[in-house]
Amino acid sequence: MKTDILAFGAHPDDVELGCGGTIAKLISEGKTCVIVDLTRGELGTRGTDITRKEEAAAAAKILGVAARENLGLKDGFLVNSEEYQMELVKMIRKYRPEIVLANAIDDRHPDHAKAAKLESDACFLAGLRKIETVLDGEIQEVWRPKHIFHYIQWKNIEPEFCIDISEHLNKKLEACMAFKTQFYDPTSKEPETPITSKDFYESLTYRAQDLGRLSGVTYAEGFTSEKLISLKNFDGIVW
Repeated sequence: MKTDILAFGAHPDDVELGCGGTIAKLISEGKTCVIVDLTRGELGTRGTDITRKEEAAAAAKILGVAARENLGLKDGFLVNSEEYQMELVKMIRKYRPEIVLANAIDDRHPDHAKAAKLESDACFLAGLRKIETVLDGEIQEVWRPKHIFHYIQWKNIEPEFCIDISEHLNKKLEACMAFKTQFYDPTSKEPETPITSKDFYESLTYRAQDLGRLSGVTYAEGFTSEKLISLKNFDGIVW
């Protein structure tokens, strides 16, 4: 299956929080996107791995992604090992994306930065012909994405570019709130966490609004890039 964008997340809901608006925008423009969650989020304070699976499916439907997979790696203990790298290489070769959206390069949760390096290394390894992978009984062809862009998560990392999500913020918020066990719910009796507060939910809008202010649009999501980006022309730039 050839896809335009492959979005990795260390946990179910990482992608929605970090780049859900961008995915909604790209899909509305006719691009195809697949989400691959590395873990089931089984260490989350609220909910269970079963509820997270149901919520991830609901969020994927809201965004309109072509597929969503979960690798079942160990939540809280991600490592940049050969074993884990090969699992990601299989996904990259399976979906053959032009662009990979990856976890934040630095963040509060240690899994996020570890996942960012794991995802980046897997993108490189997926292009090496002497590394052989087999999926569903067939030897996979090599593939290396053209770009790896890291979305921003808890920490306010300075973006290197922003994507205008002004028409897609509501869908991002809807997809995030599909993870109903994880975020703000005044009726919940489960323990409070840093992401269950009303303030955190509201921060999804005011961060997008602030990045929009800085980049000349209403709402935006920010990214960092692993390599210098070259533009063919100035079309599409907000002046």
